[in-house]
Amino acid sequence: MAPRVVVVEADGGSRGNPGPAGYGAVVRDPETGEVLAERFESLGTATNNVAEYQGLIAGLTAAAELGAVEVDVRMDSKLVVEQMCGRWQIKHPGLRPLAAQAAGLVGRFTAVRFAWIPRDQNRHADALANAAMDAAAGRPPAATPAAAPTVGSDPATAPASWEPRPSFTATRLILVRHGETEYTEQRRYSGRGDVPLSERGRAQAVATGARVAALAPSVAAVLSSPLSRCTATAAAIAGALADVPVRTEDDLIECDFGQWEGRTFAEVRERWPGEMDAWLASPRVAPPDGESFTHVAERAHRVIAGLLTAYPGETVVVVSHVSPIKLVLRDALAAGDGFLHRLFLDAAGISVLDMWPDGGVAVRTVNDTAHLAAG
Repeated sequence: MAPRVVVVEADGGSRGNPGPAGYGAVVRDPETGEVLAERFESLGTATNNVAEYQGLIAGLTAAAELGAVEVDVRMDSKLVVEQMCGRWQIKHPGLRPLAAQAAGLVGRFTAVRFAWIPRDQNRHADALANAAMDAAAGRPPAATPAAAPTVGSDPATAPASWEPRPSFTATRLILVRHGETEYTEQRRYSGRGDVPLSERGRAQAVATGARVAALAPSVAAVLSSPLSRCTATAAAIAGALADVPVRTEDDLIECDFGQWEGRTFAEVRERWPGEMDAWLASPRVAPPDGESFTHVAERAHRVIAGLLTAYPGETVVVVSHVSPIKLVLRDALAAGDGFLHRLFLDAAGISVLDMWPDGGVAVRTVNDTAHLAAG
């Protein structure tokens, strides 16, 4: 019976970079650690990165030949893992064809998850790669790789390089739009101007704090835009969470609407019709003297990336504005740019998404306002 899920451990290296190169790959049962397949080969003269990609390709090919449906890839090459997850650009032209070949293999499975592991947890694939490098250099290997062992269900019999399949936990982001202000009620563009919460907005912030506390009793951090309408909302949430400290983050500030600040859509349409049409058509266009959504997205992404690094597997509350939250949700849902002008986010609305280390994303809730129904 073909295994449904397998673990692929892959490595590659070069003595000289470039120099005599080789790769190694191991396919394992995720529960027992049993070796289901091994691959290793000399590559002649090549670089470390080329060899690492070749190891990945060999491991995915072996997993496909075994009939696997899902694959957990574990490598000690940060470059390959980050590039395959789409977080790092592939700048070297020699790696692009290899990355494309690997991506083609990824498409043959229902799911492929990539994770970086320390080198000492990748010893089996490393040993295979070293044997291949020895052969490429024309000398006997320092240690001949052992034949694929058969491992029973007892972890004590597993080879030293194997560890049970990791259980990755998502980082949960609770995205909260600030409570209502005078500009919110009047439907005016409210960007960098520090418009405070209205009386209704302060009540919404308290209700939002109670809702967040019910959703996530344990919160690692509360981050907020530096504008007072957000810090006041964040303070109410933090108070409901047993006074979790609030940290302000400049990159969470609202889009700079420039000359449109404080105006309604109708007023902007009447005075700047051409500029409005261009702005609605492309996130790269900024309002006069303002900021584009593309730039806002870059800021928001910096914040999210930092949170995933600082709070892996924990829950974080992010209090911000319409534009940054919409841009995070657009990318989480893999939506087009039209999404930005079609999604409505209420004051004090809550959106929840989970983000995994391998790049997986699950959007749980968008614009939850049930806690405001009584108001």
